[in-house]
Amino acid sequence: MSRKTALVVSAHSADFVWRAGGAIALHAEQGLDVTVVCLSYGERGESAKLWRQDGMTLDRVKSERQGEAERAATALGVADIQFWDLGDYPITLTQESLFRLVALMRKIRPSFVLSHSKEDPYNRDHPLVSQFAQEARIVAQAHGHDPEVKVIGAPPVMLFEPHQPEQCRWMPNVLLDITPVWEKKLAAIKCMAGQEHLWEYYTRVALQRGVQAARNSDKTIKYGEAYEAVFPHVVETLVPTEGR
Repeated sequence: MSRKTALVVSAHSADFVWRAGGAIALHAEQGLDVTVVCLSYGERGESAKLWRQDGMTLDRVKSERQGEAERAATALGVADIQFWDLGDYPITLTQESLFRLVALMRKIRPSFVLSHSKEDPYNRDHPLVSQFAQEARIVAQAHGHDPEVKVIGAPPVMLFEPHQPEQCRWMPNVLLDITPVWEKKLAAIKCMAGQEHLWEYYTRVALQRGVQAARNSDKTIKYGEAYEAVFPHVVETLVPTEGR
């Protein structure tokens, strides 16, 4: 039997760490092969610390950000990380890259897909990537697109937490306990040296979501991540799992 998979579509090379590192590490430990697609390096808009160094060049920034993301992916147990180099601020999403993502979805057949919020007035790359990932899922289900390749089913799509959720009209309706893998996420966070100012911030976010997750369950939870589900969950029971 083939291993189950998951797909994370990240606008910039650090987004998957801050926003979904816990989910990645948790499901990797459960035996899923997690693929992360970094559509850009965040080389223009999310690498200010690097640009303040004397003699910095665009190629050097890209190289530094790729190295950080690769080390973070290793810490989280990512099976495959890809860098598509589509630029940032603004990102350029073409039909060619859309069909490339469709082909990847059909190849790995993910059990779920994680990507960005539908809105973000602070960073237009994020909602564009959210729409891009969701459109790829739709096309990957279309029998008339590349009909020789089997279509995918209906993997759930979860939108991970934006930096300022209230302004993004993002509503968390899934709370994930990442306490067992928090040290892995923290190790991955600390790989992102180009954005060291966010280390403490995303630690506080994890603690806050952990409190909320504990209050909405009978579990002892310290660290959490939150997601907005795009589609309804299909379940076989309404009885919650037992606390640990």
